Amino acid sequence: MTLASSLRENKAVYAVAGAGDLAVEKLREVPEQVTRYQGKAREAASRYQGEVRETVERYRGEVRRTVDRYREEVDAKDLPGAAVAYVTHVGTRTVEFIDELTERGKRVVHREAAEAAAIAEADAAPAPKARVAQPRRPAPQARSAKKSDA
Repeated sequence: MTLASSLRENKAVYAVAGAGDLAVEKLREVPEQVTRYQGKAREAASRYQGEVRETVERYRGEVRRTVDRYREEVDAKDLPGAAVAYVTHVGTRTVEFIDELTERGKRVVHREAAEAAAIAEADAAPAPKARVAQPRRPAPQARSAKKSDA
């Protein structure tokens, strides 16, 4: 088994290729998004600056009351079960995401391998012979029908 074939059968290689392809796709979208949201961010910042201060003061006391209420309701015995459920959910989503990256990576690797094979095939094919310029020969001159009288 060659190194290339063993790499092509490795799920981690496909996942890395898929992650790279996804990163490139998202990075290409960044300049457009930055310009689109730049104006909106400035407008929103100036509009909401005063409102934020008022809202923070209003909800500060309410948050304290809510936290105190939940402290009384939450039982420490429930925390390990909740943590296991959370970790299980995160693990499942992680496996799904890695599988998606792997499929994307397979497409990328196979596309690039096909392009490399096409390039190698084009390089290996004999080039068509170039035509060599032949020197032009003068066209035969037409003989006149008249013979000179001697």
